Amino acid sequence: MLNFCTLFDSVYLSRGLAMYNSLSQHCKDFHLYIFAFNDKCYSILKSLQLVNATVISLSEFEDEELLKVKPTRTRAEYCWTCSSSTILYVLNNYKVDHCTYLDSDLYFFSSPQVLLDEMGDNSVLITPHRYTPEYDQSEKTGIYCVQFVTFKNNQEGRVVLEWWRNACLDWCYNRFEEGRFGDQKYLDDWPERFEGVYVSRNLGGGVAPWNMQQYEFEQLNDCIRGRELKTNKRFPVIFFHFHSFVFVTPDYFSPRPYYERNETSIVLLFKPYVKEIKQIRINYPAIQTSELYLHGWKYYKYLLELLVRRGLKEKKYIKLLHEN
Repeated sequence: MLNFCTLFDSVYLSRGLAMYNSLSQHCKDFHLYIFAFNDKCYSILKSLQLVNATVISLSEFEDEELLKVKPTRTRAEYCWTCSSSTILYVLNNYKVDHCTYLDSDLYFFSSPQVLLDEMGDNSVLITPHRYTPEYDQSEKTGIYCVQFVTFKNNQEGRVVLEWWRNACLDWCYNRFEEGRFGDQKYLDDWPERFEGVYVSRNLGGGVAPWNMQQYEFEQLNDCIRGRELKTNKRFPVIFFHFHSFVFVTPDYFSPRPYYERNETSIVLLFKPYVKEIKQIRINYPAIQTSELYLHGWKYYKYLLELLVRRGLKEKKYIKLLHEN
């Protein structure tokens, strides 16, 4: 069985459920431990009675050390602070042999089993950002992405995990300071600092807005495949990270204008995600009431960035993304 954990509040409910549904579609045997970060999220998730999920409330999860630092962190910073602790909670309380932390805005296009197989006898798996050069932020935000991080429940894995948790309790903020950024920059030296840390080489594990410019995509039967332009290497897309995917209005979605995209990425990656979000709203109407959309200056800032960075050609992509 594949064991995963994630965290989100009611604002991210539709995204979190989209990820759960994609796991259900592609994993033969999995369990997702969901840490509900507010009461509304917990109540809705419990009412859904998800077959392959365990929903954990903040009151169950938070310990004295987390509560001590909580007032010093913003909402996002506290979520980052807690990522390592959610994994440790699962390992301690459910006695599983491993657990993989997932960002709640991932969407799976094939089974992640191949990533765990790839790590072999190693105890920790991390995934690189693989930045396209023009978007490279590795110096400030990290070489590796806290999007898919696996820890085995053994001494080697727990040494790394407990070190990470303690580091995040000590410092986890949305700024670059003394070689640190959030929970993520800590991963930079893990392959050298610790034994048993494996860096995934599978290009399909971590396709994202900041690296998709390096690939072309095509659909072969039910599989979305990528081709790395530099090497001509082909690979199945395992998951896409919908970082900064914008819910502009209830009926208008958009990739963040900052990142270049092409028609195949819109049709094969973004469009299925939008379709899934819309279907979740139909199935569970209460969820849409929790979503946040752009208002006021944020809306006009988005439109300005869209026009400046993407120009009029974006009109074509928007139409492709929203047409049935």
